[in-house]
Amino acid sequence: MFWDIALSSLGGLGLFLFGIQMMASGMQKAAGDRFRRILEVLTNKPVIGVLTGILVTILVQSSSTSTVMVVGFANAGLMNLAQAISVIIGANIGTTVTAQIVSFKIGVVALPAIGIGSLVNFFGRRRLHRYLGQTVLGFGLLFLGMTTMSSGMSPLRELDSFHNLLMQFSEHPLFGILCGAVFTALIQSSSAATGVIIALTMQDLIPFYSAVPLVLGTNIGTSITAILASLGANIAARRAAIAHVLFNIIGVILVFFLLGPFTEIILETASSVPRQVANAHTVFNILNTIIFLIFLTPFTRLVCYIVPGKDEKLDFGPKYLDARILKTPAVAIGGAKQELLRMAGIAREMLDESMQVFMTEDLKKIPHIEQMEELVDGLEKEINVYLAELSQHSMSKEQSKMIANLMSAANDLERIGDHAENIMQLSEIKAEERLPFSATALEEITAFYQKVRTMLEKAITAFEQDDRENAAHIVHEDDEVDEDEKILRKRHIDRINTKKCYPKAGVIYLDLLSNLERVGDHANNIAELIVED
Repeated sequence: MFWDIALSSLGGLGLFLFGIQMMASGMQKAAGDRFRRILEVLTNKPVIGVLTGILVTILVQSSSTSTVMVVGFANAGLMNLAQAISVIIGANIGTTVTAQIVSFKIGVVALPAIGIGSLVNFFGRRRLHRYLGQTVLGFGLLFLGMTTMSSGMSPLRELDSFHNLLMQFSEHPLFGILCGAVFTALIQSSSAATGVIIALTMQDLIPFYSAVPLVLGTNIGTSITAILASLGANIAARRAAIAHVLFNIIGVILVFFLLGPFTEIILETASSVPRQVANAHTVFNILNTIIFLIFLTPFTRLVCYIVPGKDEKLDFGPKYLDARILKTPAVAIGGAKQELLRMAGIAREMLDESMQVFMTEDLKKIPHIEQMEELVDGLEKEINVYLAELSQHSMSKEQSKMIANLMSAANDLERIGDHAENIMQLSEIKAEERLPFSATALEEITAFYQKVRTMLEKAITAFEQDDRENAAHIVHEDDEVDEDEKILRKRHIDRINTKKCYPKAGVIYLDLLSNLERVGDHANNIAELIVED
């Protein structure tokens, strides 16, 4: 009997998890990348942030996924702590929707949903139709998993030891909370954990008073995913993860001391135990959200106190582009040049950090590099749009030439950022695959990088000071960089042929040389703008 119960329960849980995953995948594909953009944009006000968290979690069918996304956005500087907290607590409400769905005994729709979803998924001509079919298929698998779990657990009624264990949850709620938290942490899905609890109640295997502590524990257990996602991340991401943990733990503690009145209220919300369990999950998270919204500011301060330190965050958007001065071209051009120099500094920092990651294999810098890449791309667009608007105004021939130069320089700096990102990606491959590099290869890379880096530094300074003499030197140095790249490439190929270097590492080396040489080309382009001016 043990193996029958174990296999049926495990198989049902697998179908349930796969159904959730497939349903979420279909909904996400149907929505495109909208839910990511929603997270980035609609979080300025706490209440809107909560609603955003609810909506996104319904789309992705997992509060863990939503929370990991929030941790990622906080790590990239796209959200402040208050925004992150509001979305996280909204995600906790959103994940209760799955529990509400499975609490209704509509397992009869499982097989029709699987059939219809499969047909639409396989024979749909439009991608949207196929994605919707995948969603319906996942919905059917979810209910098939619930039915399989529920029927597979029915023999447990005959086990006195199981009944005694359930009595412990009722008599010692703290034990039930702990068991629910551990189980959810192991499978990393509060939806699945709650689904198992509801499946037990459907077979009358677990009374409501024993189910509530388990459900409360699932809310604590789901926090483990955010903690794992924040490991090695920056302060903002770690604070977002800690906020998620504290939100659930504090909420459970409050309900624990009011467990009697809480359960009595929930008993009045429905007549069946599965529905009561789902309602307990939903009501707990709604009440918890209301309390934390009221005390959002002191809660944010508490999180900052627990995780101290300075939050490193880039200022997105332009600083020196002012539409009010477009009618004064000389001043507007000066502002655009300042913005361009700011962009140049960020691109240079990207290159430095990417090379540091390559040499040290410290992957913790990668989120910051990705953040700078997004900023550089945004600034290039903002500068070009600003200069295009400026060019519509009356100005001298010299001013028109300067606008063209600024646009060209912005494009070169954006490309330098792209090459820095390429180097970062090569660094990831080197670190993750543990590719060996000889001491000679690392020395050559370091020397070549220093030469290119110096060239870029001189180009930025020459552009800032309009220094034609130094710009001319840079143009000459570009020929040297091109020649050095050819020599180093030939040397490394010889090392590969003589088996002194690992071939796969050799490919990374050559790609790195190519990216650095192109950074030199773009530095040269910037210098030529001054020489030809």
